[in-house]
Amino acid sequence: MAKKQRSAGGTPATVALEAAGVAFTVHAYQHDPGAASYGGEAAELLGIAAERVFKTLVAEVDGRLTVGVVPVSGRLDLKALAGAVGGKRAAMADPAAAERSSGYVLGGISPLGQRRPLPTVVDATALDHPTVYVSAGRRGLEVELAPADLVALTGATVAPVGR
Repeated sequence: MAKKQRSAGGTPATVALEAAGVAFTVHAYQHDPGAASYGGEAAELLGIAAERVFKTLVAEVDGRLTVGVVPVSGRLDLKALAGAVGGKRAAMADPAAAERSSGYVLGGISPLGQRRPLPTVVDATALDHPTVYVSAGRRGLEVELAPADLVALTGATVAPVGR
C-alpha cells in the first residue's frame, strides 16, 4: 500500500492520515446520487468484497453522539454499540447532528478527521482483513488502510457491533 502524498484537494480524513504518517491509499469512483447504498456502491464500483468496506454511522448512546464503524454488508447493532461504550440505550442520531458534529455530509462521513472526535467503536471483523476501506470524507472517495491504524487513529474500541 502506497503512502498518499498530500494534495491541495485533501479531505480532513486524508490530512489526518498524512499528519499521522500512516500508510494509506485513496480510491475514487464515480458516485451515482441515486445509489441506494453508498457503501454498497463503493464496494461494487471498486470491485471489493463488501465485508472489507466499512460504513461510518453516528448514533446517540444515552444522549451522547457515538460512532459505529461496521461492514457495509451488515447493520449496526445498536444494543451492542451501547454496551461497547458502557451505555444502556442507543438510537441512530439525527442526520443533521451527525453532519454538524463530524463536518461531513451523509454518505461521506469518515471516522477519520472528524470536526469533533467522538467515542468510536470499530466492528471486530475489521481485524480479519489486512486492509479495510472507509469513507475518505466525500461521496465517491474511499481510503484503504490497515485496521490497526484505523483503530489507533480514532481511539476506537473494537467490539462485535455489526450484525
